[in-house]
Amino acid sequence: MAKQIRIKAGRVQAMAVLDDSRTAQAIWQALPIESIAELWGDEVYFSIPVHLPLENGKELVNAGDLGYWPDGDAFCIFFGPTPASRQGEIRPASAVTVFGKIIGDARAFKKVASGDDIVIEKPE
Repeated sequence: MAKQIRIKAGRVQAMAVLDDSRTAQAIWQALPIESIAELWGDEVYFSIPVHLPLENGKELVNAGDLGYWPDGDAFCIFFGPTPASRQGEIRPASAVTVFGKIIGDARAFKKVASGDDIVIEKPE
């Protein structure tokens, strides 16, 4: 059965499902994680205490994808275009490991501001 996580960022709360990748398993083992949200276009990212190589790297992602960015040991939530995006695409700064997906509308993360507290945890 797929593992679910709860993401609380500022006033936003969402559930997400993790895939069965090594990256998802490592992040699951590190929970709970607390950090500070940063923004890069329509992407929320924050550093996490997980250090992994790129796994099946993706140069383009979809809205709602969760990515791990090895260059910054960062957890990324994609909900729209980034400064690197071209027309109609969502492009990370560099390749990421996609390891999960937001359940529901990821555009709720537009309400998150840089500096907001962010918590990733296992639901009760």
